[in-house]
Amino acid sequence: MAVLHPLNLPDSTATLALGQRLGQTLPAGTLLLLRGDLGSGKTTLVQGIGQGLGIADPIVSPTFTLVVEYLEGRIPLYHFDLYRLPAQSEAADLDRLGLDLYWDPASDEVEPGLVAIEWPDRLQPLPSDGITLTLTPTAAGGRQAQWETQSPALVAILETIAPAFPAP
Repeated sequence: MAVLHPLNLPDSTATLALGQRLGQTLPAGTLLLLRGDLGSGKTTLVQGIGQGLGIADPIVSPTFTLVVEYLEGRIPLYHFDLYRLPAQSEAADLDRLGLDLYWDPASDEVEPGLVAIEWPDRLQPLPSDGITLTLTPTAAGGRQAQWETQSPALVAILETIAPAFPAP
């Protein structure tokens, strides 16, 4: 898995700006796995993605619904928050929910879009393609973002974004 250099996000404005750049540049079919503790900025990042996609609706955490679909942007945004799923959910239980239809390229039931999943480790098996982005709070009150991907095409896109957010 290609690990890109960490990005410095000194405040929530920078976290929103990173999200905006992702929303402007990531193609339909991209899976974004968002890791980080509570309050690390995952939802703020997704709010920025929505802005970058041109979504006018306010983006809030879908904590009680698992997924919120935003269909009016450049491409659809599917925002998942799996925090409330049991940490050891059985694969069969998750299969019945049909969550994988959102990122399965063979599915014709959901229009391809950008899938952002908060708390992705609740999924078993964890999807291996896409981008894993980990947000970690810093002592100065900002965040550090680090992303990993196996896709050369996604690495190329992310490398165009990274210079705007120099490493700490």
